[in-house]
Amino acid sequence: MSCILKNEHKTDQTTMGMPSFKVSMFLLILSLLSFLSLNSEAAPEYRWHSCSNQTTFTRNSTYQSNLNRLLSSLSSNSTRESGFYNTTVGQTPGTTVYGLFFCRGDLTPIDCRECVSAATKLIVQEQYCPVEKVAVIWYGECVLRYSNESFFSTMGADLTFLLSNTQNITDPGRFTQLLGTSMNEIETKASNAPSGAMKFATTEAKFSDLQTLYSLVQCDPLLSGSDCNRCLRTLIGYLPSCCAGKQGGNVLNPSCFIRYEIYPFYKLQAVPSPSPTPVLLAPPPPPPPPKGKSRNTLLIIIAVVAPTVFSILLLCIGYYFLSRRAKKKYNAVPYENEHLICRQPLTHCRAYISIASGEITTDSLQYDLATIEAATNNFADDNKLGSGGFGEVFKGTLPNKQEIAVKRLSQNSRQGADEFKNEVLLVAKLQHRNLVRLLGYCLEGVEKLLLYEFVPNKSLDYFLFDPEKRSLLDWSSRYNIIVGVARGILYLHEDSRLRIIHRDLKASNILLDANLNPKISDFGMAKIFGVDETQGNTSKIVGTFGYMSPEYAMHGQFSMKSDVYSFGVLILEILSGKKISAFGQSDTAEDLLSYAWKHWSNGSYLDVLDSDMRDSCPRNEVIQCIHIGLLCVQENPADRPSITTIILMLNSDSVTLPSPQKPPFFLHSRTEQNMPTIEMRSDKSSSTNMPTIEVNSDKSSSTSVQWSVNEASITELYPR
Repeated sequence: MSCILKNEHKTDQTTMGMPSFKVSMFLLILSLLSFLSLNSEAAPEYRWHSCSNQTTFTRNSTYQSNLNRLLSSLSSNSTRESGFYNTTVGQTPGTTVYGLFFCRGDLTPIDCRECVSAATKLIVQEQYCPVEKVAVIWYGECVLRYSNESFFSTMGADLTFLLSNTQNITDPGRFTQLLGTSMNEIETKASNAPSGAMKFATTEAKFSDLQTLYSLVQCDPLLSGSDCNRCLRTLIGYLPSCCAGKQGGNVLNPSCFIRYEIYPFYKLQAVPSPSPTPVLLAPPPPPPPPKGKSRNTLLIIIAVVAPTVFSILLLCIGYYFLSRRAKKKYNAVPYENEHLICRQPLTHCRAYISIASGEITTDSLQYDLATIEAATNNFADDNKLGSGGFGEVFKGTLPNKQEIAVKRLSQNSRQGADEFKNEVLLVAKLQHRNLVRLLGYCLEGVEKLLLYEFVPNKSLDYFLFDPEKRSLLDWSSRYNIIVGVARGILYLHEDSRLRIIHRDLKASNILLDANLNPKISDFGMAKIFGVDETQGNTSKIVGTFGYMSPEYAMHGQFSMKSDVYSFGVLILEILSGKKISAFGQSDTAEDLLSYAWKHWSNGSYLDVLDSDMRDSCPRNEVIQCIHIGLLCVQENPADRPSITTIILMLNSDSVTLPSPQKPPFFLHSRTEQNMPTIEMRSDKSSSTNMPTIEVNSDKSSSTSVQWSVNEASITELYPR
């Protein structure tokens, strides 16, 4: 009896504390659930974007008005049950805009609306595609795209981006096999979807006791089944190149995308409920226990359940943050025209551009020396493409048969580590059809190597200044080169995320592709400006004499107008087929600029033109180009047109061009066979005030000469 009383006494004490204990546990559980629910509503996950900067519109134009209406229409239709909508705005050719979005197949209309709304706002921001007529943006939850040409029901085969998680998977061989099986399964399911159904499929596959592979594919609903199949098969074929052995991968195409992770990044389908079991007559309930036992049972239940629930909540929180962390560990590799940038070794095919930071790192572009030596046959002479002041260029072939050009900087090259890294980081950030594309680099021991896309037709000077090969450049080709170089400069000056002054524009730095389209190369001397900067000063003058503007050569003042001056010299070389230095080898006292000015003043315009083309070119275009060339090489930078104005002049016959001023006198040496690349540092300790110029020949030798500076001929720079 006493024992029973003692137990009852304990029960009464514990029961007295229960209300506060239950309230505390309830509040704790409620707060944890609220925390999880708040954080689970994550914003749409931006993946990547792309826009063609070759087709731009003018601000406040009809096209921009139509684009704004289209984006508004897409956003307002984003709650459709189908998760898809396409429309066209405008009827006048050149101002019509075509657009669509499609959301991931597992999203609710509300989720879809949030993604589309975010995409329509982000894509037109200044750092994305503010004035481009063609654009596409990918989120983890949706795809939105628009163009000035109809793309409906057409596979977007011209653009593909690869993203890979930076975390490695254990047992990559078995994982790759499982991934291939999963992708093949859902690719077939998506492409065979009935007409009108969402071309979307997912699957889960057990990889280990602790890891599950989650895979997803989806196509633009307007694609046919066969095009969907072709699009997905193409993207699946990229996975071994970008994502081998990685915990996650994502391949993006405007018309389809694929993705896999080891965490559930989409909404898992509900587990089907078990089939009903036969209803059995239950025995009558037992009589209610005594009141004291009921309290003890309640305590036992709480003591067992509360820690279990708390542990589960902690596991959920930990899993949630690990998932968010894994999602951020992504890098992206751009691939244009379905040409894979790099393939072997895979350790050097890593991401070029970090999704999280938006910045490029040199580590992500680095190749090992052994790979490059194998590609170039140990820099064999048979693979040499040419040489210059900074070293030699070799052709190479990677194990995947991709051709590359390797720029091998000479050990006594004037380009140091800073210039080398400058060129790597600078060019890697640039994407334009008229700029050569950097694939990677190698910095190992004394070797400094740059890997570029291989451009088969060498450089412009290889054709332009060769008496026999010059005939291959007809007027149409030369005019196309002038326009292409101008567009490349426009991208550097205005349209890229950076403002870049090249500082060494010349014929040997203009490469020609298979169709003789120009690509500006060699950015080792380029200068990066801030958005609001337009000019700068330096005591270290680098560049090629003859192409340098007078204010830069004499005073170290450079601006976008310095590149315009170089472009003007280049125009006159393209038209005449003569080097800027060629006149220095003659007995005459005139140079190319004076030669062009003399014929312009006399009205004998066509005498400036290459004699091989004088009878087969449109006179008006020739005169227009000579006129623009002379405007570019005027002595006062303020008198030179901007590159934007130059392109307007080239594209319009109705623009009235101002009269050019006489170009500055061009210093030359009749003993030089090739125009030297120079590096000048002002010597403040010199009593003569003469800057020393280090002249670098193609053989990498150097000498020092001095000249007098004509201070009176230089005018102050004005920002545009």
